[in-house]
Amino acid sequence: MCIYKIDCDNMRLNIVFGGQAGQGPNILTHLLGESLVKQGYYVFYSRDYQSLIRGGHNFNVLTFSDNLVNSNNKEIDVLVALDENTKKIHEKDLKKDAVVLEGKHENMYFAGRLFKVLGLDFKILDNELKDLKKRYKENIAEAKKGYADAKAHIKLVKPIKKNSNFASGTEGIANGAIKSGLDIYYAYPMTPATPVLGELAQAQDANNFLVLELENEISVINASIGSAITGAKTMIGTSGGGFDLMTEALSLAGMANVPLVVYLAQRPGPASGVPTYTAQGDLNIARHAGHGEFNRLVLAPGDPKECEELTSQAFYFSQKHKIPVIVISDKHLAESFYTMTEKPVITKSQKTTKLMRYNSYEQDKTGAATDNPGIIKANFDVRIKQSLEIEKQASKFEQYKIYGKKNSKNIIVGWGSTKGAILDSMQDLDCKFIQIKYIEPFPKQVVKELRGKNIILVENNATGQLGSLIAEKTGIFIDGKNKVLRYDARPFLCNELNAEIKKRLK
Repeated sequence: MCIYKIDCDNMRLNIVFGGQAGQGPNILTHLLGESLVKQGYYVFYSRDYQSLIRGGHNFNVLTFSDNLVNSNNKEIDVLVALDENTKKIHEKDLKKDAVVLEGKHENMYFAGRLFKVLGLDFKILDNELKDLKKRYKENIAEAKKGYADAKAHIKLVKPIKKNSNFASGTEGIANGAIKSGLDIYYAYPMTPATPVLGELAQAQDANNFLVLELENEISVINASIGSAITGAKTMIGTSGGGFDLMTEALSLAGMANVPLVVYLAQRPGPASGVPTYTAQGDLNIARHAGHGEFNRLVLAPGDPKECEELTSQAFYFSQKHKIPVIVISDKHLAESFYTMTEKPVITKSQKTTKLMRYNSYEQDKTGAATDNPGIIKANFDVRIKQSLEIEKQASKFEQYKIYGKKNSKNIIVGWGSTKGAILDSMQDLDCKFIQIKYIEPFPKQVVKELRGKNIILVENNATGQLGSLIAEKTGIFIDGKNKVLRYDARPFLCNELNAEIKKRLK
């Protein structure tokens, strides 16, 4: 059987790896992903897992192509079933001519079978297993058995070799912080922000910064403020529930002019929600958390490259203006891997904090608390003036990005991790996509792109929070029928989103 031939245009294959927690679907997925990227293919994979250490059902979806790919499809071309339950759960999504790899074997046996099915040279797998540096003899023996037991079913389109790397949103955030001169990172573990804690912990010795895990999120932000006022470039990370606990001290940072970068990795809420899945429900709290009125930035990357770039911009603005800056991501972006062909542009920042008297109260020029109405008003006037300066400076950066047909009357708007599925779903449609990267300050110049157009909103939440923000900032209201909202804790899939957008085109 041959699913794709060498001369096929726009090859796109969807592979699902499924099994119980502990059976190894992650390593299989990453092995294949790394191998395909090195061969010149575009690869994207996402993870779906329960909040369990053992058992349950975990699966990864890897999509690859000879053309750009940033999301998954629903239909399955190849299913790697590490247990019997995987086939039962996913068989409804199997294509008619799908390949199913099953049986009771070690995970590296399946790696060998899969590489043979895809017609990939065994040397490619051998090199990847050597790079693992763990259990090479056992792994290679199992892989050889699997390779010998399989037949080449699929002839892949040969890609054009290119310089690329394979990265997750987590790695982008961590790299952006390191390249910005991070001095100290505080966190208390909370999915899906925890992987950044791990990435930075592994890199701290080589890059001369400190990573500290404290007892709770209140300690994290209070300690970070203490470090920041001594001159350290400081960053913290958490998810929604932890961010809730930080809001009082976030106000302190706003009042006391403390430069602080906050990584907010979203998951479904409220409360504990669905801890290991994805959502975009925290846009409003990122914008409004804390009491009183103070300046902040909220930046929303949509892929690993933007994670790196916007994290560096967060350090730039926080140091220059001595304000808190929030980089908002989510589980889907944090834990998915993308093929990146362009190098990030890093914005350099200088340390600007100096030892002085800090105060959580309104204060006079000496830093002493005051209730003088004239001084209080003057302080607010300074903050208002600063907000205008921030807005002016932000306009020099790429606050939003446009993709697709420039003159189309159909406009898709979205933010964050929805970018990948939107880009993949719109390729054959008469539309353009406006990705909002700066949530606060909101790019006013986007109004001219939206006014008088058929606007389609795509968000991973139930209330269309970006849509509300657009209405607030521009006076443009998006028709409820044109809101494509997914709020079942899962990310958008390319082919499903394509169908939803088609219904709303004019």
